[in-house]
Amino acid sequence: MGQITVEKNIGGIEGLCVITPKVHGDSRGYFMEAYNEADMKEEGIDIRFVQDNQSSSVKGVLRGLHFQKQFPQTKLVRVIKGTVFDVAVDLRKGSKTFGKWAGVELSEENKKQMLIPRGFAHGFLVLSDIAEFCYKCDDFYHPDDEGGMAWNDPDIGITWPRLTGEYKGSPSAEGYFVDDIPLNLSDKDQKWSGIKSYGGNE
Repeated sequence: MGQITVEKNIGGIEGLCVITPKVHGDSRGYFMEAYNEADMKEEGIDIRFVQDNQSSSVKGVLRGLHFQKQFPQTKLVRVIKGTVFDVAVDLRKGSKTFGKWAGVELSEENKKQMLIPRGFAHGFLVLSDIAEFCYKCDDFYHPDDEGGMAWNDPDIGITWPRLTGEYKGSPSAEGYFVDDIPLNLSDKDQKWSGIKSYGGNE
């Protein structure tokens, strides 16, 4: 017990947490508990996760902003290789912080995790040469249920680190760079609309 430190309500957004595990290291390397249900419950986080996902992305890739429409998921995200800037946007209908975002750097060095409750859009930008990103979900993936919104929507106003470029009225990656590498988005992520077109989660 007591193997994690939890920072709650990140950026003033209720339910959004950063979790830092206790790392036990010596000259051989390190050991940590990446997830402990009892520790989470002790911190007031009682969630049953049912699926683990993992992705690999190269520098300059931005994935997001994504959410599930009818089957929202709580996600516990972390990076096991490299560094990303991870972002959550509050889309909960009636929330005092609807439309507000918070971001945190997740890396293999800091070993931090972000707990993103149901009703948020999520995305991340890869800052290292390569990043391996892992996350737990409390519901199964439904392939026809994905929604999204523009990663650069000025009404949300996310400040993506090390990203340069000028907003030209669309979520196109054209003209954007991470350091000197062109921003890399999927075709789908260059077509989402802004938050004004979104009604919110029930």
